[in-house]
Amino acid sequence: MNNRIIDCDVAIVGAGSAGLPAYREVLKAGLKPLLIEGGPHGTMCARVGCMPSKLLIAAAQSVADMRHADGFGIRLDGPPRVDGAAVMDRVRRERDRFVGFVVDDVRAMPPEHRLDAPVEFLRDGVLRAGDGREVHARRVILATGTRPNVPDLYRPLGDLAIVNDDVFDWRDLPRSVLVVGSGVIGVELGLALARLGVRVRVLNRSGSFAHLADPQVRAAAVALLAPELSLVQNARVASACREGDQAVVGWSADGGPETVERFDRVLLTAGRSPALDALRLERTSMPLDERGRPRFDPATLQVHGQPVFLAGDVTGRHAIQHEASDDGRLAGRNAAAWPDVRALPRRAPLAVVFSDPQIMQVGGGYAALDDPDAAAIGEVDWTRQGRSRVMQRNQGLLRVYMRKSDRRFLGAEMVGPDAEHVGHLLAWALQMGLTVPDMLNLPFYHPTIEEGIRTALRDAARQTG
Repeated sequence: MNNRIIDCDVAIVGAGSAGLPAYREVLKAGLKPLLIEGGPHGTMCARVGCMPSKLLIAAAQSVADMRHADGFGIRLDGPPRVDGAAVMDRVRRERDRFVGFVVDDVRAMPPEHRLDAPVEFLRDGVLRAGDGREVHARRVILATGTRPNVPDLYRPLGDLAIVNDDVFDWRDLPRSVLVVGSGVIGVELGLALARLGVRVRVLNRSGSFAHLADPQVRAAAVALLAPELSLVQNARVASACREGDQAVVGWSADGGPETVERFDRVLLTAGRSPALDALRLERTSMPLDERGRPRFDPATLQVHGQPVFLAGDVTGRHAIQHEASDDGRLAGRNAAAWPDVRALPRRAPLAVVFSDPQIMQVGGGYAALDDPDAAAIGEVDWTRQGRSRVMQRNQGLLRVYMRKSDRRFLGAEMVGPDAEHVGHLLAWALQMGLTVPDMLNLPFYHPTIEEGIRTALRDAARQTG
């Protein structure tokens, strides 16, 4: 027996939200898995993504609720005082609790099913660990996630240039933060920090906002959130340097004059790239694209012609936790069944931005419409919706899309109250293949936010008689 060689049926590189479900599927199939992790366990979602960001957002929401109490006739003695150190202490404690649950599950695995070490390919089916041992695998799943992009322009800032991973280890809140990018991370963290008393500026190089494609919903979202974010769109950052403990950044917008501002931190949120560089894929026969990424079938997640599968954020598609988990299950099943790989049904697309008001997309939103002219678009303006007005949350816009030919529900985009819950209901309807008349036959209780869905659906239905 060679102790320098670890033999397995399926090597799973990455123990995150995709890797863990893949491991369970391989185990369920009766094969020998090896779960390989070269960094900390706990999943990106629990450590630096979904959960800690929602903890920060929840703290910010409590401040916003207190500031809005006066509208209900509730008088507070004065403005709420934010204890930044206490806020971040709770974020870290609860974050560590969520991470601990995942780590406990990993530690409970049989030792022969785990390898805690970075690996790289030596050749097809053979990986070398950092300690020199070799992993010989008949199939491989790559679930290595992504790494944040740090443009060269910001490197002179040193540790003042941060990514979202860094925020949740803060011991206190900074006085000021420049947020680069108005995607999901930029909007969520930028708004939370602003409501917690941090001076925030958000710069975006285009007119995009939170990945919204419907021009009317995007305009409504920008109108509602831009003031708190101090949002500047179509901005070009010309310079970034460090002076003592501050970042000095020069920028201009739409060809206007340059503005120079100072910040305690610069939060870079303008994208992440698949974490593949360290794997030395060029040593294998995997077909690679011009960026060095494996060419794969999105329906089966199999790398073309290889017993190798991609799963989760490393695919470069949607960085959403439940989709990463679905990828892991699909990759695990297909790796176990290889060469009999199959495309399995996927769940209806659903994306939520936990801003306030919230933002959601169902079915890929407006961008997924094959022919916008073939769709009837119904809407509800939340300013006039009864329940949302009762709660003083009557802001935003919902637009739903219906195919005219068969009145099939196609998707939606929204900014407004309880968008996370509205999105779930609409995603369920989409996955069940309901028509708009089918949806209108379902119960709507009065008075609820959900009545706004009915208003929008009726608007779409009227357009086809």
